[in-house]
Order: sequence, then C-alpha cells, then structure tokens
Amino acid sequence: MTAPGRPGIDGTVALVTGAGRGIGAAVASALARDGASVAVLDADASAAEDTSAALRAVGARSLPYAVDVRDRTAVDGAMTDLERRLGPLDTLVNVAGVLRPGPVAGLSDEDWDLTFAVNATGVFAASRAAARRMLPRRRGSIVTVGSNAAGVPRVNMAAYAASKAAAAQFTKCLGLELAPHGIRCNVVSPGSTLTDMQRSLWAGPDGADAVIAGDPGTYRVGIPLGRIADPADVAEAVLFLVSDAARHITMHDLYVDGGATLRA
Repeated sequence: MTAPGRPGIDGTVALVTGAGRGIGAAVASALARDGASVAVLDADASAAEDTSAALRAVGARSLPYAVDVRDRTAVDGAMTDLERRLGPLDTLVNVAGVLRPGPVAGLSDEDWDLTFAVNATGVFAASRAAARRMLPRRRGSIVTVGSNAAGVPRVNMAAYAASKAAAAQFTKCLGLELAPHGIRCNVVSPGSTLTDMQRSLWAGPDGADAVIAGDPGTYRVGIPLGRIADPADVAEAVLFLVSDAARHITMHDLYVDGGATLRA
C-alpha cells in the first residue's frame, strides 16, 4: 500500500455498498489506499470477494459481504459482523444502485419498485443502521452517491431520477438530525461515468462521443469539460467529503459531472 493520504481516513473503518464494481469498487480502493479498513458489500458475492481480495492483496484490511441492500436485516447483520472483526464503523458510503430506463407510460410496476427499493430504501436501511452505531460515539461520516439526474429532468429516466432525488433529500435530512452529534452526511452526484451502467445506455460504438456531445432531442446538454468521468473521479470527491479536510461540510451535494447540468 502507498503511504496514508488524507487526514481522517487512515486507521478508520468504512463500509461501501455496491462495491463489487464501478464507482463502488473505486471508492473502496481509494479508502483502502488512504489507510482505511474497508468492508465491501455487494449483492453479487463473487464481485464483493473480487474487490475485497484486490484490497487485501495490497495490504489493506478488508472483508466481503454478499448482501442485497434491500434486505434490512442482512445489512444490519453485516454491520454487526464488521464491527466485531474490523472495529467501530466510522464511514458509510452508499453506492449500490440500479437503473431501469424507459418512458413512464411503459414502465412496469416491478421496475419502479426495484429502483426505489435499491436506490432509496437501500440508502435508508444502510444509513439508519450506521447512524444507530455512530450516535453513541458522536462521530462518523455518511456519503450517498446519487446522480445529477436527481436535479435535472431526464427523458426515459423518471424512476431513476426520482429515486436518486429521494436518496439525496433523505441524506440531507439525516445530516440535519445528526449534525448536533458530530456526524456529517453528504451527497456526491456524478454525471455520466464510465461504468457498466453507463455503457448499457449506449446505442453503438460511438456512445461516449454522443454523451459528450449531448442530444437536443432529449433536452440533454453535453459535457462542457469534454470527457466522461472515470469512477476514480467520483471516488476522489467521496474521499474529500469523508476526510478531515471537509470537517465543516455537511448536507452538501457535490456534483461531479463535468458541468453537464450547468448546475441547474
């Protein structure tokens, strides 16, 4: 492992949901790089083990948990186990998410229910379990990775955007409740990021170029910085917010989208 980085991360214990791949895996790796012990939680057991094994291979303390964030009992059980084996939980990063695009008129009940169960209720379940443990210690940090779609309407993404808006507002309300106890809660809202979820939206080999250029037909501007984010770009924003460098920041929503929303 490299030398510890940001103050306030080295020696802490963190849990990252949805850490089997993409942004979640990048966040877990960045936390471990800066000296945190990291519990890797993902519904995909093999993905959770792969991420955790990669962290252990570079000298980090890490445990995998094959848990679906929709299972509140399992989420709570994972936190109990990780605290017994790694130590008191200092940091929770909510990354687990699903995307079921489509027009509202054609959206199934199952797609709507699944989207909210993972993207909103999953954030509630993990955050509540973490808050219950952090409150007596009067310390901790919770970051929810949302989406810039929470603040700007998107064609064919009503369920996703609404669920991310719910998760963001929930996190801010939680931050207001926990602030008197020294616990900070923030949101990181990525735009288009180079993940499997993003690639699933592309119509062809020029998908990345199309995202950067924008699409007037769907009322979507392009990306002013001229590039799609890498998961590491989002991870670095998360690390800033959980570090001591952000000790006076709470209930904040940090957009990491290359200017795509024009911060509307």
